[in-house]
Amino acid sequence: MHIFKPKSEFTRNVLTLMTGTTIAQAIPIAISPILTRIYTPEDFGIFALYISIASILSLIATGRYELAIMLPTKDKDAVNIVALSLFISFFVSFIALLIVSIFNTQITSLLGNPDISSWLYFIPLTVLFTGIYQSFNYWSNRKKEYKRLATSKVIQSTTTATTNLSMGFAGFGSSGLVLASVLGQGVVASFLAQRVYKEGLYRLKDIETIKILVMLKKYKKLPLFNLPNALIDGIRVSGISILIAKNFTTASLGQFSLAWKIVQTPTALIGSSLSQVFFQKIATAKRADLYLIVTKFLLKSTLISLPIFLFIYICAEDIFAIVFGQEWRLAGEIASLLSPWIFFNFLTAPMGNLFIVLNRQEIVLVVSLFYMLVPLMILLTLHQFGFIYVLGLISFAMSIILLLYIGLVLIYTHKEQSNGL
Repeated sequence: MHIFKPKSEFTRNVLTLMTGTTIAQAIPIAISPILTRIYTPEDFGIFALYISIASILSLIATGRYELAIMLPTKDKDAVNIVALSLFISFFVSFIALLIVSIFNTQITSLLGNPDISSWLYFIPLTVLFTGIYQSFNYWSNRKKEYKRLATSKVIQSTTTATTNLSMGFAGFGSSGLVLASVLGQGVVASFLAQRVYKEGLYRLKDIETIKILVMLKKYKKLPLFNLPNALIDGIRVSGISILIAKNFTTASLGQFSLAWKIVQTPTALIGSSLSQVFFQKIATAKRADLYLIVTKFLLKSTLISLPIFLFIYICAEDIFAIVFGQEWRLAGEIASLLSPWIFFNFLTAPMGNLFIVLNRQEIVLVVSLFYMLVPLMILLTLHQFGFIYVLGLISFAMSIILLLYIGLVLIYTHKEQSNGL
């Protein structure tokens, strides 16, 4: 049977993570036709607003120091970065709780949706669970514990899906979607923390205040450059959702969120599996080898994903109507429009880590700034032309930006190859 086992360690690691990801994504996709019949587009819209706000704060939960866990040669240094990331997560969550408690009315008014008011108090929990998960996720990645990471994805997906169904059938409405998300994040964060501590990978005796401060300073470019980049991405994603709700309807946002979830989420998680292994590979590779690694990765990813996205582009509208009900046909049309953008996003998702290795995070920051401004400006200035027209224009513009980004990656890695000769 070993004849079927991939010889490449990179391929084996990717397949391990993708197995967990596939199972994890099969669960919500399988129950989506049920969810679309027990939750309304408005319910999905309220949940999308919640996620939009929580996502922005979750991006700063660790100050982006979790990315540095992969980089030190010594585990002792990496352990202190884990401690730093966790400390920042608790601090940011506390600040989020203060903001939500003091400015709840103002935030609700700004969003223009009174139904979101009570759910704002759950955002600090989402931020905390995200920070804990990310810290132990990157430690597990550093130690090549890919089976653990695959299992964690399945646990989160199962918990979220079970809660979605039970609360949906009980008639809880949008609260079922929000609470399921929070519970799923809490369970998976606890699972990783328990496994890491139990197996002795996280060593309390190695944690030193002075060492934490040294790591804080050594990797300061992550909060200085990567954090703004992450915030820009978060503002883009959240801003799109908020502006759709403001300029169109909450139901339109619900249709958009379902289309995005069904098409982008599985590919994003597969891309996340690729990114984790890709990051580990390029972090330990010679710089002169990066161009070859990148070109092979882009070629393989294109060959695997292009047929899938072509199928989505052609057939999504009818498939959504059949699977989720006629009420969700618009979501299928949206999925078709978004497929070119999501295809190029799938190809480029791991590339941000490349500029971390090259210590050129400022490049990603500049690209991300344009990547944020373009869709938001289209929604702000052209919304009068209609929902579908605006989404089609956004998808086209974002695809062009990502193509240019691939060009930048190839230019910089080729330069490293030339310097190594």
